[in-house]
This record gives sequence, structure tokens and C-alpha cells, in this order.
Amino acid sequence: MPNTGDLAAKTSTIRLGAGTIIAPFWHPLRAAGACALLDVISNGRMEVGLARGAYQFECDRLAGGLAAADGGKHLRELVPAVRALWQGDYAHDGEIWQFPTSTSVPKPVQQPAPPMWIAARDPASHDFAVAQGCNVMVTPLMKGDEEVVHLKRKFDTAVANHPEVPRPDLIVLRHTHVHSPDEPDGWRPAAEAISRFYRTFDAWFGNKTTPRNGFLPPSPESKFEGRPEFQPESLHKTALLRTPVEVIERLRFNEELGVDEYSFWIDTSLPHEEKRKSLELFIKEVIPAFK
Repeated sequence: MPNTGDLAAKTSTIRLGAGTIIAPFWHPLRAAGACALLDVISNGRMEVGLARGAYQFECDRLAGGLAAADGGKHLRELVPAVRALWQGDYAHDGEIWQFPTSTSVPKPVQQPAPPMWIAARDPASHDFAVAQGCNVMVTPLMKGDEEVVHLKRKFDTAVANHPEVPRPDLIVLRHTHVHSPDEPDGWRPAAEAISRFYRTFDAWFGNKTTPRNGFLPPSPESKFEGRPEFQPESLHKTALLRTPVEVIERLRFNEELGVDEYSFWIDTSLPHEEKRKSLELFIKEVIPAFK
């Protein structure tokens, strides 16, 4: 996480870390050491997200052709191993990794462990995250607030099943673009960009075309005829593409539902300057409403 480490030297209060590190690509010793080092140089501000991965093309290049669907095994083995390495001497004899007595050098500042977040969708992932004492990240993707309710219900079930574990936090990640009230159609460029984002995701996820110089064009719009969730008008309703007042109203819904944090998914494929304007509006006009 070298870029995050650079941010540690330029900030003093903001929390730092990776949204998700993909478990099959990280040996536990490497993950424990890199995360602990960031925690030390940031004076205890590191948080890390972990996920099983989604793209087969990445597994073909970084994990020897491992089936992406099997990434969950790596995640379930990685998390407890990293936590043990943060605590002291630990030898591991797992299904995936084996190593003799080792430890993390340095040790993290935050004890007993820095916050860990698990990207979860199915009930088993929620249950694993809560059982491990990890916070949970969810995203409704192209669905509306009813999906947030559904995901919160899975989280609540996992919490109820593990009364021995203090309740972890729940964060919702959603595509977000804040536009001025003076631009009534300010949502449309963002919705079209997010539609393009998902068509590009589809191209990578399909893993049927060799990328050229590291990129793939989006799947054609014709492929998604009859899929209204990909249309800009639908994304305007489901994603958070709103004026500051409207964004506050939607976030209040999350707050009342019991969601602890909100993750501003800025990767809409809009130009940098448009993303910057959106983020500035969020910081100046939305965040103060929740202080």
C-alpha cells in the first residue's frame, strides 16, 4: 500500500487503508506486515478491507488460474492468520498456506487489532465476518434502498447468531454523484457514466476478450436490452445521483435503518474534475448535516 503510506505523511486525522485487498493475491505474512507498517507510520489510523475477489482474469494472472469462485476459501483462511500474526508468534498449517513460527514485524499500533472490513453479500459471508469480529461492507450495486434493507437483515441475523461478539459496524457502499440544484439534469451525465462503468465491469467479468494495453471497451448497450437496471433513468433512482438536500434525505434513511457508515463510491467513470466538484459538494453541504 505505498500510495496510502504516502498519504499518512500528509494527513493527521483521516483513516487510511485499502478498500479491499483480494485474499488470493496476498500471503498472510505479506498482508500482516504491510498493514501493520501502515498502522505504525500513520500512528494507528489504518483500516483494511478484505474480499474474495470477483474477476477471473485477475486470478488467471495472479493466482495461477484459481477459480474466482474459490476465493472465499482464501479469505476465510487469511483473516484469522493475519490477526494471529499481529498478536505474536504463530505457525500456520492451513489448506492453502503453510509456514513455520512467524510474526508480524512491526506490530500494529492499534490493539488488539486494527479494524478489518469484510465485503459481504451472502449470509455465510456476513456470518463469517461477524464471527471474526470484523466490520461488514455491503453494496446494493444497481438496486434501490430495498436492497439495503435486505442486506441489513442479513447483517442483523449474523449479529444475533453471535452474541459472544461485540456488534461490528456496517458500511454501505454506493455510487454517488452530488450535483448543484441549479442543474436539474446534473444527474444524467453521472447516470450515463455509471451505466458505462457497469458495462465495462461486464466486459472484464466475462473474461472472453484479451485486454489491449490493460483496457477493455464496455460491452455494447445492445447486450443489455431488456435490462432496465442499466438504464440512466433507473440508475437515477437507485444510485445516489442527487442534489445535496436529496443526498442528505437518502442518507438519513440509512442512518435510521441502523447503518453505521456510508462509503462514497466515486468511481463513476466521469472525468476527474467532475468527480472533484461532486466530492466538494458532499464535503461542504452533506457532511455537516451529520455532525
